[in-house]
Amino acid sequence: MELLSTPHSIEINNITCDSFRISWAMEDSDLERVTHYFIDLNKKENKNSNKFKHRDVPTKLVAKAVPLPMTVRGHWFLSPRTEYSVAVQTAVKQSDGEYLVSGWSETVEFCTGDYAKEHLAQLQEKAEQIAGRMLRFSVFYRNHHKEYFQHARTHCGNMLQPYLKDNSGSHGNTGQPPQDSPYGRWRFQIPAQRLFNPSTNLYFADFYCMYTAYHYAILVLAPKGSLGDRFCRDRLPLLDIACNKFLTCSVEDGELVFRHAQDLILEIIYTEPVDLSLGTLGEISGHQLMSLSTADAKKDPSCKTCNISVGR
Repeated sequence: MELLSTPHSIEINNITCDSFRISWAMEDSDLERVTHYFIDLNKKENKNSNKFKHRDVPTKLVAKAVPLPMTVRGHWFLSPRTEYSVAVQTAVKQSDGEYLVSGWSETVEFCTGDYAKEHLAQLQEKAEQIAGRMLRFSVFYRNHHKEYFQHARTHCGNMLQPYLKDNSGSHGNTGQPPQDSPYGRWRFQIPAQRLFNPSTNLYFADFYCMYTAYHYAILVLAPKGSLGDRFCRDRLPLLDIACNKFLTCSVEDGELVFRHAQDLILEIIYTEPVDLSLGTLGEISGHQLMSLSTADAKKDPSCKTCNISVGR
């Protein structure tokens, strides 16, 4: 049987958070012969990937041949805001069940899109269903290595600067931060009212798990009118700070009272620099629990509790 030509000139468009359209060129003589497409999809690994967490494996998709372009969709192998590489191969299924295959095309790269606001609203509803009762708390905290805080003091004017979200969050149902940490043995604590008060807006940003029994919710605190607040306003669902299922600030007997959801691990993003002089810094007494670290970890795409199906 005549060999198949190698696909080339791959084009990818109509990219969403869990789908994309793909097309390529091949010889006219192959168009009526090809019965299947093989698509090799790989997540681009971060060079600092967390060795304690689940690893992505290459996804080999097999699809019956359809007119191009074709849509590839699936939240179980495509994650939002994630870089992928893709290559394609065409094939003819023979009478003995074996495939005659072409060579692999060139590899192209693309990045999936972010959740739309309506998708985040769906995630928020799912998170609310398992948030549990509200417990009082009094401080926010950040765990890190000693060098991180030394750098902030020496090179950043004693300020913790905002940067792209990577990791935070750990268990704690006592109203006080736990003594164990997956991120470092040094902890900065700051009174909750310094970051969260009636002059602050609160946004819901994400809900996920990582092949574990517990779930994470990401919330964003932004001073009203700040650059961070204006950025979030058109992108994230706004929560009522006094009445929501995740994190509240309310006035009781003339004082601010703070509560958090018991059954979620909350990761709090604050959009502005934080002055170290407003809190306290010290070494914690517990262990470094790497199993709780979210750094470069993969979301569990099979979890029915925290996944939504977009575009179906």
